[in-house]
Amino acid sequence: MEDRTERSVAAPGCRRWRTLVSPSPREFPSSSATPGCVHDGPVLTTEDRDDVAVLRIEHGRVGALDVELLDALTEAVTASDRAVVITGSGSSFSAGVDLRRILDGGRPYTEELLAALSRTFRVVFDHPRPTVAAVNGHAIAGGCVLALACDLRLMSGGRIGLTELTVGVPFPTTALEIVRHALGSRAGQVLLGARTGDRERALALGMVDELTEPGELLPRAVALATELASRSPESYRLAKSALHRPANAAIEATADGDAAVLAGWTSDDTRLRIEGALAALARR
Repeated sequence: MEDRTERSVAAPGCRRWRTLVSPSPREFPSSSATPGCVHDGPVLTTEDRDDVAVLRIEHGRVGALDVELLDALTEAVTASDRAVVITGSGSSFSAGVDLRRILDGGRPYTEELLAALSRTFRVVFDHPRPTVAAVNGHAIAGGCVLALACDLRLMSGGRIGLTELTVGVPFPTTALEIVRHALGSRAGQVLLGARTGDRERALALGMVDELTEPGELLPRAVALATELASRSPESYRLAKSALHRPANAAIEATADGDAAVLAGWTSDDTRLRIEGALAALARR
């Protein structure tokens, strides 16, 4: 019999999620990113399915990546000694960071957010056990990087892409090196193009490894994670560490560059671009 145990991590009070890093109505369906959506409840739920930890993002309608959710993800992955599946809820896997909170929080919040993003991406990327992203819907910007940090990615629907340059925010070092590792020669096309695409385009570009129907997504992801976890844990860890060594070396070598990234995220020009993106969302 399958063992299932569910837990949740709650947000500290009610917040307004006015998302996200995808300002073009053509790029992101309006039903998935309504500005001002109020959410009060867990930001992340965890479910044990036998030897697999299923982490489900439950952060509002679009799975906003803010400091609270990122810290919850980091804690959950770090605490797990088993294979991990990360998925979302509703029509989104995760549609990126909450731009309104960047404007409201200014440099102090943005500095905290960038550190949390890099920490979470690195923890997922370097988890010694198998990691599988079950992309149930839109995976935009930071949500796309989160999926790319996993060993394997399955997708059932929605749009996926790296839209940071559309808004005008530079890539943190950790995120960039994870994208380079996952996409290889396609990294420049995806990152510099700053577009989103459907699941067929994602498969063609190597952004995902397999397409499934919505009802089959999570069972298939758990089955794949279980299959990978059946390998020798030490052999898997060593092979993964060796594969990731170039990316991790680049991250360590260029860590000082994130000061320039922070300056870019908090510049007056970037704030104007973010305000424009939010205004475009509000008009839809």
